[in-house]
Amino acid sequence: MSNSCKKAYITTPIYYVNDIAHIGHAYTTIIADTLARYSRMTGLDTFFLTGTDEHGQKIEEAAKKRGESTQDYADKISATFKNLWDEFDISYDKFIRTTDEEHMKGVQKAFSTMYSKGDIYKDTYKGHYCISCETFFPEIQLVDGEFCPECGKSTTIVEEESYFFKLSAYEDKLLAWYNDTPDCILPRNKKNEVIRFVEGGLQDLSITRTSFDWGVKLPSDMNDPKHVMYVWLDALMNYITALGYGKDDANMDYWPARVHLIGKDILRFHAIYWPAFLMSLGLPLPKHIAAHGWWTRDGEKMSKSKGNVVNPKEVADAYGLDNFRYFMLREVPFGGDGDFSQKALIDRINSDLGNDLGNLLNRVIGMSGKYFDGEVDSSNVTKYYQNELDEVESSLAKLEPLLFEMQIHRYLEELWRPLTVANKAIDKYQPWTLMKEGEEEKAMALNGLIASILAKVSVMLYPVMPKVCTKISNALCFKIDNDSWNRLTQNKELLSPFNLKKIDPLFPRIEEAILKQIEPEHNNKIEEPKIAKKTELKEIEGITYIGIEQFFETSLKVGTVIQAEEVPKSKKLLLLQVDLGEDEPRQIVAGIKEWYSAEDMLNTQVCVVANLKPAKLMGHISQGMLLAAKDEDGLCMIRPEKPKTAGTPIG
Repeated sequence: MSNSCKKAYITTPIYYVNDIAHIGHAYTTIIADTLARYSRMTGLDTFFLTGTDEHGQKIEEAAKKRGESTQDYADKISATFKNLWDEFDISYDKFIRTTDEEHMKGVQKAFSTMYSKGDIYKDTYKGHYCISCETFFPEIQLVDGEFCPECGKSTTIVEEESYFFKLSAYEDKLLAWYNDTPDCILPRNKKNEVIRFVEGGLQDLSITRTSFDWGVKLPSDMNDPKHVMYVWLDALMNYITALGYGKDDANMDYWPARVHLIGKDILRFHAIYWPAFLMSLGLPLPKHIAAHGWWTRDGEKMSKSKGNVVNPKEVADAYGLDNFRYFMLREVPFGGDGDFSQKALIDRINSDLGNDLGNLLNRVIGMSGKYFDGEVDSSNVTKYYQNELDEVESSLAKLEPLLFEMQIHRYLEELWRPLTVANKAIDKYQPWTLMKEGEEEKAMALNGLIASILAKVSVMLYPVMPKVCTKISNALCFKIDNDSWNRLTQNKELLSPFNLKKIDPLFPRIEEAILKQIEPEHNNKIEEPKIAKKTELKEIEGITYIGIEQFFETSLKVGTVIQAEEVPKSKKLLLLQVDLGEDEPRQIVAGIKEWYSAEDMLNTQVCVVANLKPAKLMGHISQGMLLAAKDEDGLCMIRPEKPKTAGTPIG
């Protein structure tokens, strides 16, 4: 079957309307938009869904506090999400709301189907209920016998009549699915968490409430009007009601989803409850459920009380939407927690985008104009530069699997290798020297090589940075679409002769900026980039004091040493592979061999400076530094008092 006949269904979670969109919502949506844009570019018939989750006791109470009707409140907050995604040019095909009449009818149909199958029964329930999470928790899971293990808020004991879904009946089927489908949950380490939970035993799930009214009513033929459906049953069904389930099944041929994108805090609902519901309905299961991590700010968890919540629109307005998109997807491995700082964002813009990508375009514009009146001809590229082309094509061939394995930071890392090839080629072959020596054909071929590499990179970067890449393609006189994707990246073709168009620099350098001080949330504005004043460090009694914001520029994390060996010919160095909760372990070269053997370090935990610039020691790249203390008695490692999850932040 050709690509044009295949379908791709990409979804975000539907966002709860208890507050406006924050950077975490933007992160999920930008990833989904990237996958959808790539799928369309490659010829897949793509359906991209996002929307808002609007039912439940928490929404009802939030509306009451504001003196608004629940529907008016939901309308207002839902509109803020839709408006932001429209401003961000998110390419969704449908924006669903759980208050949509068609959605509610689809949920009622699903309830009736599961009830008829015998998977739903009526009983009474008494348990600890968290209003914030809309979830019951057994007492054994509570913190100090009272507090929610997910959000930390106080739970209340609720006793009410309820309908239950026979979740326990699907325990073995779920475990078989996890076992038979290696990539059903990404990253794979998240699947292990889910498996352990299910192996601990599943309890039947309470799926209706009688203590509040804001929700989807049971089907009318149930004749039980006091019940409304559990908000998570209602919300999860959006993925199929958006395709016409319960109405006309108009778009159900897009099912199953290629990717459900979610935050790690809602993994259990999507990886346990949702597939069990689908099994009960007799529908195929999604191909991938991909759970990303959380974002902190300058090393601190974001919260309203701290006034450090990042407004994604303010960042995009200050630094550029495409630059923001690139930073979010490149800065952190998918699944791990990420830290937002303006300094890190500026570094990415100046280095990756300005120095590597923007400057390469400037160089080819300069070469073409100076030597060839703007003409670019790739006809003789293979005659002179086949090795460079082979290296470029090798990197391009690795990209698509990385994207749909949710290794997006590695996708971008690999995509930058052709830019390095191009910049090195200019430095190595020196077009100015070639022209002086009369090798005009070879100089033109070099010009064509650089332009073709830029074209290939811009095609593959387009899903991440659509506006920037459209500017590049316009300068190079081609259009980014399925045809150019096939020609340039699949068939390994080069650009046809053309006259290059001059454009303004894509990434004007941002000089060292004044980093924003945390302010009250109502005035939480991201400052426009400026020239910075140097921070004054005060010295008191021989001690140089720094501000807390400087301390938080250092990322300290707990790591687990999973591999250790001696560095040959070194008396001091050990070569360690350290798990920091990322997709791949970090390699760290540590000068501790005089005090610790490789065997001593294996399977122990260490404290790591995780954002140290990589360095090369005796031919080995070191991607971090271990914390240790040394006095006249020798050296000892700084370790957590109790075992901690790899990647746990310190501070």
